[in-house]
Amino acid sequence: MTALLETIGLQKSFGAVVAANDISVVVQSGQKLGLIGNNGAGKTTFVNIVTGHLKPDAGRVMLDGENITGLPPRQVRRNGVSRSFQIPQLFISMTLEQNLLMALAILREEGLSSWRPARSDARMAELDDLLGRFRLRQYRGQTIAVLPGGVRKLVDIAMAVTHQPKLLLLDEPTSGVAVEEKFPLMDVIMQAIEGSGATVLFVEHDMDIVGRYADRVLAFYAGRIIADGEPAAVLSNEEVQRYVTGGAA
Repeated sequence: MTALLETIGLQKSFGAVVAANDISVVVQSGQKLGLIGNNGAGKTTFVNIVTGHLKPDAGRVMLDGENITGLPPRQVRRNGVSRSFQIPQLFISMTLEQNLLMALAILREEGLSSWRPARSDARMAELDDLLGRFRLRQYRGQTIAVLPGGVRKLVDIAMAVTHQPKLLLLDEPTSGVAVEEKFPLMDVIMQAIEGSGATVLFVEHDMDIVGRYADRVLAFYAGRIIADGEPAAVLSNEEVQRYVTGGAA
């Protein structure tokens, strides 16, 4: 069986700081991986290499058996990899609906000026599907600037899903969200992604979120993976408790 994603011996340094130290991971289709580790542990570097935002100093990234190492982000996206960001990358003066229509137009390579094609019947049907899946219909006419943080997160992830990715990487989907909103937010995200068929990797600092939504966890420390396995096993790992969770399983 061919792995959806395979990284082989990834290395990346920034001066004297080693951000990726021989990172080798195999991810099968349909998995939901939580990436954990303190700030600077190497999680975001790993995500940036996989998505083409960083070139590794050494090693390879394979997607569906094809070498995508060092390809620019746009080409990586065309090959089936998409991502959201810790700080949502949105057009804040535009409405939620306009943001999603823009993402759909870019997906079809219609260009930023092709507003009429973006509002075709087919496109509006796609938009309605996204609004329903991400429970965003009530906000569709509101500008991004007035929306709460959790809703902005949903819009950013919905825009990433428009590319119909094989692999979706989420960078801290619950950061900046009120504690009582985190589980409802993740419920919506995971249910919406379930319908897309995408394999999911998500960076997260909240261990309760990781324990509930991941079926596999990679723990990073000092640029290397110190544990890889089911959530309960990883979160109870001695090194993980020492270097990542501070003793909290």
